[in-house]
Amino acid sequence: MESILTINHLTKKFGHLTAVKDLSFSIQKGNVYGILGPNGSGKSTTLGIILNVVNKTAGNFQWFSGNISTHNALKKVGAIIERPNFYPYMTANQNLRLVCKIKGLDYSKIDEKLEIVGLVERKHSKFRTYSLGMKQRLAIASALLNDPEILILDEPTNGLDPQGIHQIREIIKQIAANGTTILLASHLLDEVEKVCSHVVVLSKGVKLYSGRVDEMISSHGFFELKSTDNTKLITLLKSHESISSYGSKNGLITAFLSKPVKSEDLNEFVFKHGITLTHLVQRKESLEEQFLKLTDK
Repeated sequence: MESILTINHLTKKFGHLTAVKDLSFSIQKGNVYGILGPNGSGKSTTLGIILNVVNKTAGNFQWFSGNISTHNALKKVGAIIERPNFYPYMTANQNLRLVCKIKGLDYSKIDEKLEIVGLVERKHSKFRTYSLGMKQRLAIASALLNDPEILILDEPTNGLDPQGIHQIREIIKQIAANGTTILLASHLLDEVEKVCSHVVVLSKGVKLYSGRVDEMISSHGFFELKSTDNTKLITLLKSHESISSYGSKNGLITAFLSKPVKSEDLNEFVFKHGITLTHLVQRKESLEEQFLKLTDK
């Protein structure tokens, strides 16, 4: 598969603070990548480096298999790394025409991109009349004007209401479905889980995981259990070969699996040992639970 971006041992220091430490990962064409981490984890710094607005301290990165200079490569990139910044007294159409003029692009793309973000009917409205969600959608339209091979978004739903968040996520999915590679930075687990195919997890500038989202959450899951005798149940669970660990909180026992087990088989096992379950629910571990495991380490 064609490589869009390769990052090798990238490090960025601000004085004594190391914002990004020895970071390596690659982005393949046609996927949606999420850089996931809390504020201060190095997400925005990483994006700034690959977009040539932040100088790296060490390491290197290559666009498009290294066959093109960074300056020329960035002509194939669309990016939003700050709040949408347009002239408030100008309409959406006028603002995008100005972007086209600055970048040497044809005006013919404007309506097509406004259609993608659902703003064609408001293209003659002044930017100052737009809601925050509409401003963000206009920024995405602007970033798409050059038909980029990769779209880079830094916290694309930050500050939006639930409707605005949903609209941005659907637009991202639509853009990806049309073949554009996407790289987005987010501190929202839900966003990455719903939108991204791949994820890079950062904490304090250090990579904790890089790979497919579905592989990150592909554990065998866990059971939530209650019984008439939880003390006896815990003792029994310790002897089960497929249960790797357990926890207990507010009378609910959580048993994590190292091997797949059917709920009916576990119920039968417990019942044979004289314990009756009053609660039995089988669950898959969410991205949030996997993320917390990683960051706890």
